[in-house]
Amino acid sequence: MTELSQSERTELEAAAFRRLVSHLQNRPDVQNIELMNLAGFCRNCLSNWYGEAAKEAGIDLSKDEAREIIYGMPYEDWKARNQRPASAAELSAFEKNRPQD
Repeated sequence: MTELSQSERTELEAAAFRRLVSHLQNRPDVQNIELMNLAGFCRNCLSNWYGEAAKEAGIDLSKDEAREIIYGMPYEDWKARNQRPASAAELSAFEKNRPQD
């Protein structure tokens, strides 16, 4: 495996993260509950992780600001435009598979 410097690794990780965020912003048809049930994380998780990283870096970033970065718009706007009600099967699967923090 190619040895990467810490700077190169950080640049590549940041590029991959930006691409993931862009992909999710361009796929509003994929619901958060679907992501949670299949992958164990969703856009809200990403925004929480982003906010936690900001806090660790000493950057004051609100939950709403972190969500807007991940969603590409205010969270309430995204929900109004894209979120559909979860089915009973989705909610049941979520209860079985929800992350235990």
